Amino acid sequence: MTANAEPVSFGGEKDVVLAAGATVVSDPVALVLPDGGDLVVSMYLPGPTGPLSFHRNVHATGSIGDRATNSVFLLTAVDVPAAGRQVVAVLGDSITEGVGTPDNANLRWPDQYAARFRRRPAIANLGISGNRVLLDDARFGPGGQSRFDRDVLGLPNVATLVMFLGINDIQQPPSQTDPARILQAYEQLVRRAHDNDLEVIGATIGPFKGWIRYTDALDQVRNHVNAVLRQGRLFDRLFDVDAALRDPADPARLRPEFNSGDGLHPNSAGARAIALAL
Repeated sequence: MTANAEPVSFGGEKDVVLAAGATVVSDPVALVLPDGGDLVVSMYLPGPTGPLSFHRNVHATGSIGDRATNSVFLLTAVDVPAAGRQVVAVLGDSITEGVGTPDNANLRWPDQYAARFRRRPAIANLGISGNRVLLDDARFGPGGQSRFDRDVLGLPNVATLVMFLGINDIQQPPSQTDPARILQAYEQLVRRAHDNDLEVIGATIGPFKGWIRYTDALDQVRNHVNAVLRQGRLFDRLFDVDAALRDPADPARLRPEFNSGDGLHPNSAGARAIALAL
């Protein structure tokens, strides 16, 4: 234990039984941390558990025993009081999760967005690689519509939703080739958010030419969705990720200096461009 380590209790007890599919919230823990500092959570399991809930890659390294891992098991979130700060929930996919940026560097675009401000907004990064707005997936988890209540409305004091999903609906099999279906899903999420008094900021879908599943036909679906979003009638505000990232010489591609190498995921510089666009 370090000097700043504090034990976590549950109803005053040092252990707790977690039922399958349930959520357990610990007692409050008082720690002094620098703004934007790193927090390590350790847990002990007394015996075999069977399958565990986990987040496959958070782009920060922890450990299971003496083995390094970028996955997080059991832990869903750490609630931090943010008096006087806006709480922003970012419902996103791998680009929000941090794919394309280096591990352990906190250069995901939500990190860089928060770092722009002297008094940082409280950002909840809800990015999951492979996530869609429409379909659930056995590998990548429930889609944006399915997890909205749990992941967004389940947050304390959330005031703003950033909606940054859609590219996986288009490029990931089975591809959604009807842009109206994607737009309808956005509209439903906006209505549900407004019913809970949330401001909703939407995002255009960025370029992906050079990605392994790119086709011109799929890019037309993306462009159609973006064109409707730019009309400004769906979200309370729109930040134009596509305009921030696209190559002027070939708008279907990421700018070369923003490309992590796979044609889809921006690197740290691209993540910064997204943060500046918002």
